[in-house]
Amino acid sequence: MRIILIGYRASGKTTLGRLVADQLDWPLLDVDRGIEQQSGMTLKSLFEQGETQYREIERQVVAQMCTQDRTVISFGAGTIIEPANQRIARDGSLVVYLELPAEELWRRIQADPNSATTRPNLSCGGINEVVEMLERRSPVYEQCSDLRLDATLTPEQLATKIVSILEPEA
Repeated sequence: MRIILIGYRASGKTTLGRLVADQLDWPLLDVDRGIEQQSGMTLKSLFEQGETQYREIERQVVAQMCTQDRTVISFGAGTIIEPANQRIARDGSLVVYLELPAEELWRRIQADPNSATTRPNLSCGGINEVVEMLERRSPVYEQCSDLRLDATLTPEQLATKIVSILEPEA
């Protein structure tokens, strides 16, 4: 069993992942960090070289991470959109979707000083781009998830919910 956290950029996947991993005494694996380690580049630089190469490295990282049991894995915002990653994630995982309204996501994106320098750029669309991306991605997030959580709750509250579901298995 592994826990996979999915959701849009700035939904709190990595923060929540740390808390859940600590409570379960499991390692936290982060797909974005795995991509950077494997490519030797920042996500932003790699994405600028082309999405095809980025997605291929991402698929390799996901496949490798999902062979490990008793782990918490934080997916990138677009990772679960790829059908190959959906198939890999479904096998032996609890997939948790962190849901947030577009306005809150936009607020968090703007408040994150690292977002612009380390992640692929939003294309100048601001809140409208976040709304459009959510309209496209939310159905996939929902379809692929075993559990949907309201990520306006605190990370501690969310971690408690996830751990309580797994308690008999953990």
